[in-house]
Amino acid sequence: MFSINIYLRFALMAVFLIGGIVLAFLFGFWYAFPLILIGVALLVGYVMLGTVQSAAQIMNAADFEGAEKRLNLTLTPRLLYPSSRAYYYMLKGSIALANRDSDESEQWLRKAQEVKIPTDNEKAMLEIQLGNIMASKGKWKQAKNHLRNAKQLKVTEPQIKDQIRQFEKTLQQQSQVRSAARGQQGQTMRPGGKRRRPKIR
Repeated sequence: MFSINIYLRFALMAVFLIGGIVLAFLFGFWYAFPLILIGVALLVGYVMLGTVQSAAQIMNAADFEGAEKRLNLTLTPRLLYPSSRAYYYMLKGSIALANRDSDESEQWLRKAQEVKIPTDNEKAMLEIQLGNIMASKGKWKQAKNHLRNAKQLKVTEPQIKDQIRQFEKTLQQQSQVRSAARGQQGQTMRPGGKRRRPKIR
């Protein structure tokens, strides 16, 4: 998808808007109208799309700090298109998780859940991320619920399908470990039978 470098967008917005205003004062509004129109279109695109796409590209290169700085150039997530707002929250959650802050990551991902996510692939990815957070906190029932939600979606991307399988395998292994631990604990605590009291003569 085509995108304009954010700093180039800022420069073009300034050139077209300021140039259009100056031209309007010197020669009249209709001479300046094309410049102002282009400037406004660039501004609206920036406000409603933010810097989500370029931040995602930076994060794909594992530059989480750079991705966070680019996201911070978004004016406000409240004005973004719903899909862009959801991606914004998901990226913030992924960055927080990379920084080992599971609580903050969960907060951002829960916000993404409240927004309409466009495809089942993204919905499944969100469920797996939340499931991993729940598993890291030992909340296995909630982790299984997120896995079930992800498996019910029509996922088309092989990478996400593989993540679902790996997460399911991890939960199964953890369940076996917990069952074995409970069995050992039961054997340890099982009484060895009653002791016979000596006869009193």
